[in-house]
Amino acid sequence: MKDIELVLLDWTEAAPRAMPLRERVFVVEQGVPADLELDEYDPLSRHALALAEHGHVLATGRLLPDGHIGRMAVDAAWRGRGVGGLVLEALVEEAWHRRMHEVVLNAQVSAIDFYLRHGFVAEGETFMDAGIVHRRMRRFRSGG
Repeated sequence: MKDIELVLLDWTEAAPRAMPLRERVFVVEQGVPADLELDEYDPLSRHALALAEHGHVLATGRLLPDGHIGRMAVDAAWRGRGVGGLVLEALVEEAWHRRMHEVVLNAQVSAIDFYLRHGFVAEGETFMDAGIVHRRMRRFRSGG
């Protein structure tokens, strides 16, 4: 996408940039308790951020060492414009670079179609997490 920079960062660099967006999306918009938003996995994860001019964070997500993708958040004004897909594909590519054979995520049911369009398959039944209905999804590495 034109004029959007994608960066992969460790938590020490990502935190001050990603947390305001994550708090707006998860805590303010979706009502997730603030104490559940920040967890012990952030320092272990690789974080992707889509940045506009002047470093404004448009979207973010993380890849845990076990191949779990999570904390996908897109600024409300930028939803449906492809920045979430840029972050997701960057995280998937990072997983492949780390020689992982699959990535998994727990998708909010409202976002399942987004993940299906990016090659994920849904599995199992829905479940509640932080008061929101989710479904586990998986994407396998193709071609070995």
